[in-house]
Amino acid sequence: MDRNTFTGLFLIMIILAGGVFFMKPSEAEINKERAKQTADSLKRIGVKPASQSIATTNNTTKAVDTALLKGPFGSNMNGSEQTTILENANLKITLSNLGGKVLSVEVKNEQTYGKQPVILFNGNENKFGLNLNVDGKPLQTNNLYFTATKNGNGVTMRANYNADKYVDFIYHLPADGYQLDFNVSLNGLNQIIQGNQISLNWETTLLQQEKDAKKEQEHSGPYFKYVAQNPDHLNLHKDEKKEINEGKIEWFSFKQHFFSAVLIPTVPFEKGDLEVKVSTEPGKIKWYGANMQLPFNQLSAQNYAFKFYFGTNKFTTLKAQGHELEKQVDLGYWPLKYINRFIVLPVFNLLESFNWGYGLIILVLTILLKLAMSPLTYKSYISMAKMRILKPEMDEIKAKVGEDNPTLLQQEYLKLYKQVGVNPLGGCLPMLLQLPFVMAFFFFFPNLFELRGESFLWMKDLSTYDDFIKFGFTIPFIGDHLSLMCILMTISTLIYTYFNNQISGATGQMKYIGYIMPIIFLGVLNSYPSGLNYYYFLANMLTFLQQFLIRKMVNDDKIHAILQDNKTKPKTEKKKSKFQARLDEYMRNQQQTQAHQKKGK
Repeated sequence: MDRNTFTGLFLIMIILAGGVFFMKPSEAEINKERAKQTADSLKRIGVKPASQSIATTNNTTKAVDTALLKGPFGSNMNGSEQTTILENANLKITLSNLGGKVLSVEVKNEQTYGKQPVILFNGNENKFGLNLNVDGKPLQTNNLYFTATKNGNGVTMRANYNADKYVDFIYHLPADGYQLDFNVSLNGLNQIIQGNQISLNWETTLLQQEKDAKKEQEHSGPYFKYVAQNPDHLNLHKDEKKEINEGKIEWFSFKQHFFSAVLIPTVPFEKGDLEVKVSTEPGKIKWYGANMQLPFNQLSAQNYAFKFYFGTNKFTTLKAQGHELEKQVDLGYWPLKYINRFIVLPVFNLLESFNWGYGLIILVLTILLKLAMSPLTYKSYISMAKMRILKPEMDEIKAKVGEDNPTLLQQEYLKLYKQVGVNPLGGCLPMLLQLPFVMAFFFFFPNLFELRGESFLWMKDLSTYDDFIKFGFTIPFIGDHLSLMCILMTISTLIYTYFNNQISGATGQMKYIGYIMPIIFLGVLNSYPSGLNYYYFLANMLTFLQQFLIRKMVNDDKIHAILQDNKTKPKTEKKKSKFQARLDEYMRNQQQTQAHQKKGK
């Protein structure tokens, strides 16, 4: 990289940073957009703005058009809302007779970052039921008042068309686990329900559980799985609505960062659509909507069986549910997800079985990785040491050939490498082989449920950032805080870069470009989990220690003697690779072009 290229890249960085700062919307524009989205959200879920709303309680009977009382399910059009609770060791399910639906879900033994119970969703923004065409009129069971009958740890919700024609929603919560059995029974409604399909509708807003709402939104979205295919998801960063009609649907989920609400039908859905909208209201993450088609065969007794999963996104817990739910956990793209799933995660689970603290587990995991990679680290060091030792000879060649003929200069360098038996890429290749493991952890730690709520040293929660310094205002590129572990990681990277330059003998622009990336990563990783920054800090320190020990063991004079001895050894001509042949041909053409240009002058 020459000076002009370096200067150009640096200017591009300044322009991008300036563009983000100066082109961001004003506070008034942000507030206006938030107000508009809030109004749209309220309109979507059927709630009037505060200035027009009428306060009601669960015991208040809502007014209903008398014509509706005489229509289909008229006796269920009026009533008062009552709740029934099902509870086991893991879940507390609150059911409402209004719609016969799950009104709220509390995941036991878990807390939000603010030390409150984890409630996935709650209140009127949760809508669930069947959309039916009854006697030629549309009907939503979400608006009906069901009659609840509790039997042990099960509840039957019934809405009557008449004495022998009714809809049953049947719930049963096992003694433990995260699954809720759900069955729909349509009795005697053949010829009353028109068409050969009905629609199941579920809409809800999932509530904030984590410290950083922005990061929680980035890891939250609707997921779905076609039969015999891998799970897929909608856009995680913006609003989207998608038709799902490329196959039968095995399940769909409303996923948050560390928790999920999943609906699994016994018989896959025929088709449907999913929708997501990013919430701008405090305490809320995203609004989700789903409409799934179910076959209606005009039977006198039509039944549909489902299972809900309400629980954590811990990889092993999701895997135990079956249906490949664990693939909702983002372990990275290929090949990173395979490294995380089949190497890193099993080792992590093994270390976790010793009941160590997670700070110690991350330390031991980093040491094991560095030990496994130590042969590559050693090879990379030796290669860079050879290049450093050859630098005086390369400087002599440069002074002799001159900088105005780069093609000839590269040819002379290649001759020298060939004479002494040095591969100029020998230091890069071992580092590139280690890079996938370094990048794999970038996905592993931010999505690791086990770190949630776990503290170490001053870090109260390893799954989110440690705001050691709070500004009280937002600084472009940095945010509203400084993470102490991120600062330590940055300092360690700068120290590592300094000593790496000493080993490689880097000079000029290349000597300083390595210091730019740590500063960039300071802004990028400042809001990432402290557990991730802790790992990178440990990795830097252990790499520095490795190189220090290797440097003590390696004798530069001995390496120099070996290189000089290689010059005197007879060289056996090896068959050139296609790449080498093309490279030689390219350099010959470049040299001829430069020679013609000089003659023309």
